[in-house]
Order: sequence, then structure tokens, then C-alpha cells
Amino acid sequence: MIEWYEGTSAGQITWEQAQDADYVKSYLLSMMTEQPSRYVQNVQTRMDALRVGDRIMPITVNDNEYDNSYVSSVFTHYVTYAKEELGMLDSAVLRQALSTVLTGLGRWMKKSQCNKMVIVNNWLLSTNLYHDVSAEEVKDITESCIQKFPSHIIAFRSVCRRLYPDFHKGLVEKGYLMVPSRYVYLFHPDWPAQGKWRVRNTLNRDRKMLAKSGYRILRHEELGEQHVERIVALYNALYLDKYSRHNPQFSVEFVRLAMQKRTLTLIGLEKDGQLDGILGYFERNGVMTTPLFGYDTTLPKETGLYRMLSCLLVQEAQCKGILLHQSAGVGAFKADRGAEGEPEFTAVYVKHLPFYRRAVWKVLAVLLNQIGIKLVEKYRL
Repeated sequence: MIEWYEGTSAGQITWEQAQDADYVKSYLLSMMTEQPSRYVQNVQTRMDALRVGDRIMPITVNDNEYDNSYVSSVFTHYVTYAKEELGMLDSAVLRQALSTVLTGLGRWMKKSQCNKMVIVNNWLLSTNLYHDVSAEEVKDITESCIQKFPSHIIAFRSVCRRLYPDFHKGLVEKGYLMVPSRYVYLFHPDWPAQGKWRVRNTLNRDRKMLAKSGYRILRHEELGEQHVERIVALYNALYLDKYSRHNPQFSVEFVRLAMQKRTLTLIGLEKDGQLDGILGYFERNGVMTTPLFGYDTTLPKETGLYRMLSCLLVQEAQCKGILLHQSAGVGAFKADRGAEGEPEFTAVYVKHLPFYRRAVWKVLAVLLNQIGIKLVEKYRL
């Protein structure tokens, strides 16, 4: 049975017997009763909630909003952000050719109203984690969304076949197009890694570096209001200033919510009274991921803050005995430490829409599955 709650009816949600009820309530009520932009500043969206059995999922609803972060704008993800990443290519000719292709794709996507989309289980974070979703539930969710938003694309972000094989199968059976979105890296303490001795040796070096660094590890309970603005600045320095302004722009209110309600478990690195590194992770269904991660990028690279923060994450996963979803990027670094690459998809349902709106997604799915994933796998991006 599907129950739908709009922002104005958030107070009517029954939390009894819901999975992760305290977490979901703390996070979702804040987003539904206030503007999500108070917490993620570069996102303009409507947030509803869907109850499916004992799970409550956030739903984002958009029409245009082409300047939104990629967490709620597929245009930003596949066009704007992709254009920025062309700078990583050595060949000027290839950069120009791909830029021209992306410009044309952008025009086509806008004409097809690509951002007129309902995204299910969208937490406005880089990675959405899932509880088990059956094929029958995929069908029910899809039909409910179509009934409420008949002219919108229906989508699920962060779909990984290795993590959610039954969910992935249910989406394909229902007729969703599986459009590659990222190549992510997964680490589990119990997986037999290739070159096991080398991986173990690399992880040991990271641990020794952390132990000798002089940094004090600050656990969640040791972080307080005096750290809030610094945490935002450290995240911004890495994810906004170094990488892209299209990453989620978390506010001080987002960090306060994480601290007070533990919507993220925060761990920091401090030396001489100064917080120089921060990470924030959450868990769901035996998987943990880190939407908040940052460090002082003005310090010398030899300081090794990225290595030490990554080491802390691996230690947390080992301690808990659960899988660590390490998101995308720096693939060689993660693979050297035992992580395994896996494509991640945005699943889109467009069967109920006119042909001119369906076509771009069919072409995009074919191109990215046949070409895009192979390039990323080859160069370990």
C-alpha cells in the first residue's frame, strides 16, 4: 500500500514501525516543513514523502530548475557538470568535440523537459541508499507517481546493481531505462581483494601515517557549535572550490541538523586546536556512505589529510563489518586500497510520456552504456 504525504501534511505521517524511523523523521520533517534550500542551498525543489510498507521515502518534484545541484537536476548532472569535467582531458581537440556534443545534448534535453521529474528516495545527497525494494513495490510506486504527476518523468538515482540486484531487476522489468550516472567504488572488509598483500600493506601505511600525524580524532560527541562554520568551510574548500559549485552546497543549518539529530555521524581531525579535516557518514541496510567530506586544501599535500580521512572511513567500515560506498572519483587511489568499481545508474521511466520526451533518454542510455562506462572503466576515473 502506498501513502503519499505533501509538505503541508507532514505532521500526519505515522512513524510507528517505520524502518530507521528516528533518522527519517529528523531529516525528512525538516526538509518538508521548511524550504530544502535552507539546508542544501543550491536546490530549489518540492519535497514530499511516500510510505511503502514500513519504509518512508523522500520524493523531490521539479519542473525546470536547470541551475539546481545535480542531486535534483539531471540537466546539471549530464550536461553542466559533464562540461566542467572535460577539463580533465589532455586533448584539446577531444575537449572541443565533446563540448559541442554536450551543448547539443543540452538543447535537446531542455526541449524534452528533462527536469520535469519526480525522483523517488531522493535525500539530496551525492548517494542515495536504499532498503530492499521489491519488483511489485517498484510497480506500485511508479503507478502512484504517474497518477499524481502524469506529465513528469519518474526516476530513481544511485541505482547500483551489485548493491541492489532485486531492485535493479524490478526496475528493468517495469520498463525503466538504466542511464549510467557515475562509476563508483565499493569496499567491504570481507571481500577478497586482488593483490591482497599489497592492499593490506597500503592500508597499514595509511594507518601509520594517521598515528604519527599528531592529529587528534574528534568523534561526533566532541564536535559542537564552535565547529559548525569550520565544517562547512572545509567541505566547501574541497567539493565546491576544488571540484564544482554544482555539488550540494550544505548550509550551517544542515551541519547543525547532523550534529543535533545525528543525521550524519561526524568525525574530525584536529591539531593545535584547529579542525583541519571532517567527514560525515550515514548507514542504511548494511551500507555506509559519506556525503560530507572536506579538509583544509591550503595545507601541503604531504600532510595527507585525504589519506587520513579515507583511512578513518575504512576503519569505521571494518569495525562495523559493513560495506563502504566510496562514491566516484580518484579511482586508482581507492582501487589500491581494495575498493572495486561498479557502474551506478539513474533509472528513468518515460513510457507514459510522448515520443519527443522519451527519445533523448533512450539515446542517452545507449551511448553511456556502450561508450561512457567503458571509458571510465579503462581509465579508472
